[in-house]
Amino acid sequence: MLSGIRMTDHWFAVPLDHDRPHGEQIEVYAREVSADHAASEQRPWLLYLQGGPGYRSPRPFQADVACGWISRAIKDYRVLLLDQRGTGRSTPATRQTLPTRGDVRQQAEYLACFRADSIVGDAELIRHRLTGGAPWSVLGQSFGGFCAVSYLSLAPEGLAEVFITGGLPSLDGDADHVYRTAYPRMEDKNALFYHRYPGDVEPARAIAVHLVDNETVLPDGTLLTVEAFQSLGILLGTGDGAERLHYLLEDAFCDTAYGRELSDGFQYQVQAALSFAQRPLYALLQEACYAQHLAPTAWAADRVRRDFPRFHADSALSRTAAPILFTGETVHAWHFRTDPALRPLRDLAHALADYENFGPLYDSALLAKNDVPVFAVVYQDDLYVDTRQSLATAAAIRSLSVHVTDEHEHDGLTAGGTAIIDQLLHRARPAP
Repeated sequence: MLSGIRMTDHWFAVPLDHDRPHGEQIEVYAREVSADHAASEQRPWLLYLQGGPGYRSPRPFQADVACGWISRAIKDYRVLLLDQRGTGRSTPATRQTLPTRGDVRQQAEYLACFRADSIVGDAELIRHRLTGGAPWSVLGQSFGGFCAVSYLSLAPEGLAEVFITGGLPSLDGDADHVYRTAYPRMEDKNALFYHRYPGDVEPARAIAVHLVDNETVLPDGTLLTVEAFQSLGILLGTGDGAERLHYLLEDAFCDTAYGRELSDGFQYQVQAALSFAQRPLYALLQEACYAQHLAPTAWAADRVRRDFPRFHADSALSRTAAPILFTGETVHAWHFRTDPALRPLRDLAHALADYENFGPLYDSALLAKNDVPVFAVVYQDDLYVDTRQSLATAAAIRSLSVHVTDEHEHDGLTAGGTAIIDQLLHRARPAP
């Protein structure tokens, strides 16, 4: 137990398919975090929905207690950190476990039960078991915010209040729409990065040229193609991402007896940044988390990228002065060829891209009549969630108060100390 806090493990049996409550059950894990004194037992619950999809809930360390959002939240709440189904200590969904579900079509049907609507179903069962039926508060970060909006659509009676950070989704947009707005944002982030570090244009090009001329396999078996290298741009959506990418590029090469090669330090850092080994569901369900029109996503990121030729590496390399453009959080079919953790899931990924039975996640009519207080933070320069669409969604949800800030990137809640959670709680409970 960390100083000043109490942590309690909870496991819950929930239906795989909430439309079949007496069918197959899976297990969902959650960690309760509360202040270490008797009065905390009387505090209301705050359910935290992690970003993703496919990430486990945060694991509290001393730094979280000293200065993170959790340390602030437990002054008012008992915080429940949910390992969303398939992640962390919940029943896992990985390359090792998914083959037990049958063929790829059966595996795809299984994973169709791992989207936001099912996470809301889990939360409702857990709420009844922990609160005796009383509504609770929810904090959703990024994809967790998408889940919170689904919660408002599917079970608003379970909610006392909702906080959302960087996670107001498009209510009717599909994966194509999401990526069509994402590539221009990514281009802006590239421009800012190269403006800050103009000397990185040449190292980035040199790495890309090296990868074209030399098949490069990283120590963990990752095939480092130019496209995989470009996907390091996912770093640019965080507060320190530009610096992390810059320092990665500056140590890329070393001179050896066999000529100039990519250094071991560079290779190990790249494989850590790119590997999906700890988050396979992110790769598998990234496009599915936007699907709600009974139509396949059909590798939307691949198709939309063709309309943005400046991101094509061969186009940039054919022009001496053109910088290599990094890409963001898009997941492509080639990920399941280059990443050794994803290769066994390649056929399943294609089956999910062809899956047609994803239903709606949001109820616009119900949201327009919403009575649950909602307090949202939108990041002006968010790489991962479109600001304009977030503000359109904010306007479409009754009883929602939105604050737009340019002081943080997408990770403002987790990287900004207590600033974001303080601001949210102040708006929810203004001083008299």
